Amino acid sequence: MITIAIANQKGGVGKTTTAINIATAMAATGWRTLLVDLDPQGNASTGLGIDAAHRESSTYDVLIDERSIQDCIHATEIPGLDLIPATVDLSGAEVELVSVENRTHRLGSALRQHRGHDICFIDCPPSLGLLTLNALGAADTLLVPLQCEFFALEGLSQLLQTVEQVQQRFNPDLGIIGIALTMFDRRNRLTDQVADDVRDCLGNLVFESVIPRNVRLSEAPSHGLPALIYDHNCTGSRAYIALARELIGRLPEQRKAA
Repeated sequence: MITIAIANQKGGVGKTTTAINIATAMAATGWRTLLVDLDPQGNASTGLGIDAAHRESSTYDVLIDERSIQDCIHATEIPGLDLIPATVDLSGAEVELVSVENRTHRLGSALRQHRGHDICFIDCPPSLGLLTLNALGAADTLLVPLQCEFFALEGLSQLLQTVEQVQQRFNPDLGIIGIALTMFDRRNRLTDQVADDVRDCLGNLVFESVIPRNVRLSEAPSHGLPALIYDHNCTGSRAYIALARELIGRLPEQRKAA
């Protein structure tokens, strides 16, 4: 199983929307997909139709009680896509983990023992605390959603520094599989300028597919559905399908689903 953390410490960049829809797209192309919701807000869980009352087990149980991944999996309505949801208990996990041995490796240890999925996505909280460090320690690689605005560039610089520190201290094999430009608005000149600056700086690391601002992407979570199911033909859904194709092309051949 290849594990991809979807992370950016800046909030509001489309991280959870990306996690939900890229996981859905991968499942639709035949990959047995697991989505791990590591954000205490639990938006990825809600966006896949798992309401708080039905989250009997969660990522909190994996991190704090060391329950197995298999025990905490919830099936979604999307064939091939399973979820480990988040609950409000996760908001206290940062404090509880401080005194725990191997506190940055709990999630990685659980995922390494798991079988049954081809690919795993981890939706990280908008911070660089112990939850995100657990995700970066567990991941093979990192997918970074980047909003096309000026302040996002500063956040990206901080994230790249964090990745370097994680490589040195916790996970020397961690890489970045790509930067996904989100909330792209062609009517805004600044959007084009930010996109050009990121491509000049990071080159081929930036995905060609860009995710536009799209009302249907915003509406879908309120219905407990990914945009790809809510409105398959909207511009946002088509963009995520194209992004999934690019992502598959960057994955190692030997890790691809049969």
